[in-house]
Amino acid sequence: MIREIVLYGDPVLRLKGNRIEKIDNSIRQLAADMLETMRNANGVGLAAQQVGAALQIMVIDVGDVDNRPSQMWVEGKEVDPNDHAPLILINPELELGGEREVETEGCLSFPEISAEIPRSTKVRVKAQDLDGNPIDFEATGLLARAAQHETDHLNGILFIDRISSASKTSLAGRLKRIAADA
Repeated sequence: MIREIVLYGDPVLRLKGNRIEKIDNSIRQLAADMLETMRNANGVGLAAQQVGAALQIMVIDVGDVDNRPSQMWVEGKEVDPNDHAPLILINPELELGGEREVETEGCLSFPEISAEIPRSTKVRVKAQDLDGNPIDFEATGLLARAAQHETDHLNGILFIDRISSASKTSLAGRLKRIAADA
């Protein structure tokens, strides 16, 4: 089921998600709905807060993005990210690499807004899948960026919190309009 995407200004976007202690049918349905919602909106990632649920679950699928490649390693061996897509990550924890880069990001909760955001170029992700099994991988490229962006959402942090003051000032009018519609 496609769910409504929560827009900037809705308080749920600022909530830290609750840890998921039991993966039941409601969590599986939420994950399926999030994937359908993300794909319908042409996104590459979606956090539970963006569909109104303050829980530690996100979905990511960078498989159809050719102009921003990703690399992924499982147990130290490089794998094709498409072979692991879509990723459903429950209770994720990130370890950030030291090197950073600035790239353009958008967000489904901020229609038609993008900004230059600094992020680590490489991350290690530890989480659980829908069966409660551990997931542990490293990533670079768009997959690393999406994991950081969605993990921020799970912690009540929005991408506009990471932009420069000048950029935030230039976006102020558009942000007010989005918040007014939320």
